[in-house]
Amino acid sequence: MNDEQMRVIIERVLSSIKESDNAEKKTIGNGTAATETLKKGEMGNQKQDETEGDVIPDIRQDDYRLYLGIENPAKPEEFLRIKKKTDARMGLGRSGPRYKTSAYLRMLVDHAGAYDAALSEAPENLAEENHMFMAQTKCIDKDEYLSRPDIGRLFTDEMKKKIADNCKKNADVQIILSEGLSSTAMAYNTNDLLASLMQGLKIEGLSSGTPIYVKYARVPAMDVITEILDPKVTIMLIGERPGLSTYTSMSAYMTYKGKVGMSEAGRNVISNIHENGINPSEAGAHLASVAKKMFDLKISGTEFSMS
Repeated sequence: MNDEQMRVIIERVLSSIKESDNAEKKTIGNGTAATETLKKGEMGNQKQDETEGDVIPDIRQDDYRLYLGIENPAKPEEFLRIKKKTDARMGLGRSGPRYKTSAYLRMLVDHAGAYDAALSEAPENLAEENHMFMAQTKCIDKDEYLSRPDIGRLFTDEMKKKIADNCKKNADVQIILSEGLSSTAMAYNTNDLLASLMQGLKIEGLSSGTPIYVKYARVPAMDVITEILDPKVTIMLIGERPGLSTYTSMSAYMTYKGKVGMSEAGRNVISNIHENGINPSEAGAHLASVAKKMFDLKISGTEFSMS
């Protein structure tokens, strides 16, 4: 895929998003998109709270990359230039031996956001909106998923049969989605990422199987599905472990003819897919390009297949 094709994909995705936003007026709580629920309800776009007539500003809207908390820095312009390129908490300043109150409160807020991203349940209607087949590993709830990573890669025989009976087999590319360790990342990135990826696969001339959303899945769950449906390339989009700098980041794990028990060295990984990392629309086009190369070369990760 050349630069012009990638540009066309991104423009199409952005245009469709804009048209969708203009066509639908979404309201939280009335059967609306899960993306809007998490973005507005959990990420700070809600109405500002009011207390005794005074407006309390939302500290999450404060971009700490744009200012220095240090008093009298030697080279403020250079410091800010560097700071704008990272989410790291540089130049926050201090009050005696402690952080300033604003910096401390922001860390508490971001810690809470990361905590919620890991513990909250993913909105299943997001998968339904993208016409994905719903599946689930052997994990029965989020607690078991977090405490038993081994179960998050297993399926019951009944679920395996459902996948086999309801999903397309022998496709060039199989797409799998899971909230992983960040349901917030799934809500933020899925629509743009999937739209761009599907458009990119069409341009590359690759057929795609039935997209599958797997609840409570770990990365090796993709290998089970690969053995059931036998695609050439499998792409798993999954929420990354959240942190203080971001809890909206996704990764894409890719294999060529993956199999259960394969080495992790056999996977390609593209990480940091989020608004301040690799833009989801750009990431989708890039993933399609990588999938095409894997398909042509019959290779993924550091392993090589001549089949």
